[in-house]
Amino acid sequence: MLFSPMTLGELELPNRLVMAPLTRVRSGKEGIPGPLLVEHYRQRASLGLIVSEGTYPSRAGRGFPGQPGLVTEEQLQGWSEVTAAVHAEGGRIFAQVMHAGRVTHEDTNGGHEVVAPSAIAIGGLTRTYEGKKPFPVPRALSTTELPSIVQEFVTASRNAIRAGFDGVELHSANGYLLHEFLSPSANHREDVYGGSPANRARFVIEVAQAVADAIGADRVGIRISPEHNVQGALEVDAADVNETYTALVDALAPLKLAYLSVLHKEPTSELVQDLRARFGGTFLLNSGFGVITTREEAVAIIEDGHADAVVVGRPAIANPDLVRRWREGLPTNEPDPSTFYTDGAEGYTDYPAYQN
Repeated sequence: MLFSPMTLGELELPNRLVMAPLTRVRSGKEGIPGPLLVEHYRQRASLGLIVSEGTYPSRAGRGFPGQPGLVTEEQLQGWSEVTAAVHAEGGRIFAQVMHAGRVTHEDTNGGHEVVAPSAIAIGGLTRTYEGKKPFPVPRALSTTELPSIVQEFVTASRNAIRAGFDGVELHSANGYLLHEFLSPSANHREDVYGGSPANRARFVIEVAQAVADAIGADRVGIRISPEHNVQGALEVDAADVNETYTALVDALAPLKLAYLSVLHKEPTSELVQDLRARFGGTFLLNSGFGVITTREEAVAIIEDGHADAVVVGRPAIANPDLVRRWREGLPTNEPDPSTFYTDGAEGYTDYPAYQN
């Protein structure tokens, strides 16, 4: 089942292994994908679907040094070479559109003001071009500004299609801007975008609707991570979590998006499976954040009917030919975490394919 074909939006996938969006920070200060990215993604084209690393939709939305964008013509040209290489190998690739929100610093995003739903800083340090620094207190976005942020997602998504991507994934997980609206610890607003679970879900729904209208719902997926509790986006009240994500998914379901991708440590939990039922469309599941997803777990998720496809990260980093290795039961390379966020080819394009 894991290696059987499936339909996702307008695409036919040859298998049910999806490459997770993986921050790899190898696009330089200008955020332009270069030959290293072309090779990295080309090598992994046998996966059913590749979701790119998070790409910023505006300069203010950039979260990391070396992160690529979907803003400038040079960035789009770089991505067009990536998508052409993936397609030449028979692959399919979505761009993950990610606004960092408060998970950034002025020294990272080129001096732009850091914005968020509310003026609440994350604890801890962030890596900038000037070294590690405390996260700043963001400025709370005004209600009248929010349509312009929606438009940033729309423009970036249109740019992604222009650069040859097969679709986009909206990043509403892991504590970045869209997730910040969902999380009661990050969203203390008193307007129609804060307070109740339905209000906190409103902005994410508006972004999804606008992007679907702009490029077609069958080219739009969305990623969520309820109860993940990272980067200050805490969701610790089970009743509130259920109400928030129920409101979100109930509103997304009629849009007929390409897929819903859920990151959760308990993929078979009542919460996750209820969200799947409510969504009613293609459902992707990513269990491996605290632990690495194994072949056995991936096979079980599909065979037990808990998802339509499995999203994997570190196994795809270390094994460009992961589909073949898992299908044939071959040994796998071990990922090297020390190279996840460095420069250059090491730990990026130099993992070998299996040699007979």
